[in-house]
Amino acid sequence: MLLVRNKLNSRSMDHEIQAKLLRRDDEEEGDLKGRIWNESRKIWRVALPSVISRVCAFGTIVVTQSFVGHISDLDLAGYALVQTLSVRFVNGILLGMSSATETLCGQAFGAGQHHMMGIYLQRSWIIDLISLTVLIPIFIFATQIFKFLGENEFVAKSSGHISLWFIPFVYNFVFSLTIQMYLQAQLKNMVIAWLSIFQFGIHIPLSLLFVYKLNLGVGGAMIALSMSSWLLVIGEFVYIFGGWCPYSWRGFTSTVFKDLFPVVKLSISSGVMLGVMVQCCASLVSRVHGECRASTLIVRVANELGRGNAKATKFSIKVLLGTSIAIGVFFFILCLTFGKKLAYLFTDDEIIADIVSDLSLLLSFSVLLNSISPVLSGVAIGAGMQGTVAIVNFVCFYLIGIPAGALLGYTTNLKVKGIWIGMIGGVVTQTLALIYMVWTTDWDDQVKRASDRLSRFYVKTSDNKEIR
Repeated sequence: MLLVRNKLNSRSMDHEIQAKLLRRDDEEEGDLKGRIWNESRKIWRVALPSVISRVCAFGTIVVTQSFVGHISDLDLAGYALVQTLSVRFVNGILLGMSSATETLCGQAFGAGQHHMMGIYLQRSWIIDLISLTVLIPIFIFATQIFKFLGENEFVAKSSGHISLWFIPFVYNFVFSLTIQMYLQAQLKNMVIAWLSIFQFGIHIPLSLLFVYKLNLGVGGAMIALSMSSWLLVIGEFVYIFGGWCPYSWRGFTSTVFKDLFPVVKLSISSGVMLGVMVQCCASLVSRVHGECRASTLIVRVANELGRGNAKATKFSIKVLLGTSIAIGVFFFILCLTFGKKLAYLFTDDEIIADIVSDLSLLLSFSVLLNSISPVLSGVAIGAGMQGTVAIVNFVCFYLIGIPAGALLGYTTNLKVKGIWIGMIGGVVTQTLALIYMVWTTDWDDQVKRASDRLSRFYVKTSDNKEIR
């Protein structure tokens, strides 16, 4: 009993420290430099673990792709096709749907309704699990789908084989994405960073074991990918169920089925919003660091709206947007400088390396633009405006970006470049639309809407007491 009491006291002290950090008055007297520094500390407390976890998650996929590429060029093409289209699409949908969890958890934490966070998390598991199961035929019938889209028969068959190996891997998204957002909303996501580092660290020896020692080839690389990813999820379960989230996790409850449909509606809007954007983005690199900053802004905006602080919300947006642009410029220069050298991580073919080098300029602009648009989307998610942004994304990408890309790609000599330029045009249009939307948003009204949303979904604890 003494050990349990000490553990709870430790959690209580940790909770108080986190609460004080979030509730520090952003509008306190002092110079602008001091306010920017304080806001940057809050941003990087959320952003750094998120960056680490996303880079490690992306790294495991890249490492697997590298192993597959050194086994067979045909399987490399199949892996890249499935990962770029099928996995990215499903990940984008689930990431978008999970962002509804981040919105609700962030606002609940800011408002002090901590026990609701566990309920939101359980609801997200139900919604995401059903959604992913509905999408699984994309992997089962991959060969037929890619043949229908005009892909080479041999590449389509390779893609269909590898696609089946991806099924156990993609199911980890249901838990890993939502748990990260749940922990991030309460500033406990450093544990995700450590678990992600462990996942990436063990993924390389696992890949060596299954591919070379056991000589399992492509199947071995895919087994290693699934195993390392699920080890991360198991670690997250241990952390939550082990008592390290006593205020926000109070066990499984049937309450999750109450008001489930409004959450489904918000999740679907989020899924469409981010799924469209992710599928049409030209660069995985830009997506990784763009998502990290977007996720950070979701937490900051949601927390401050939950607190009822519109001024702090606007200030946080300005600081993070400035930080994001600076990082985007850095990666813009990096991609221009090392465009060709990056290709040799995946292939020894000089011709392919030259093609990658030729596309490095477009990659650089994609990285720069995608350092801004995900951040603006993060503002919308944090405020619960997913439905509006879903419409913006659909119009910008499917009515502007894709038609422009098809026109330039198939009616001129630009080919792949033309398609990519069209996609960049969609991102530019989306960015301008989001800037206008954020600029004209009435944040005092958003504070009221956040309060109404929290009141609607609020459920008392079994003892009718709120945990603060």
